Amino acid sequence: QVQLVESGGGLVQAEDSLRLTCATSGLTFTSVGMGWFRQAPGKEREFVAGISWSGQVTRYEDSVKGRFTVSRDNVKNTLYLQMTSLKPEDTAVYYCAAATLFYSDYENPQLYEYDYWGQGTQVTVSS
Repeated sequence: QVQLVESGGGLVQAEDSLRLTCATSGLTFTSVGMGWFRQAPGKEREFVAGISWSGQVTRYEDSVKGRFTVSRDNVKNTLYLQMTSLKPEDTAVYYCAAATLFYSDYENPQLYEYDYWGQGTQVTVSS
């Protein structure tokens, strides 16, 4: 049974930092592309960041480039999202997702077909 469990969300002030963690189980994590998405109230879910199975390829949504960093630990089967210089517009529920179809490092993580999702963790940034 595949499980993705996010943690690390919370209430912070603008310009603060947070690190989100996604603990996984039931996956062959070392061969799975991973991503972070978010959904703000009244808005559609959007891609935030993605990382290839090897960790060699990453992609970011334009508004988070230079502020967020996605990484993975293939020994701990864990995905991370380091968020810095947070802004009120980053307020959302953040979800991690797994793309179990194998994608090579030549492919864009933003275009993966993500087929497993976590339950989400709330990030609230006050101004």
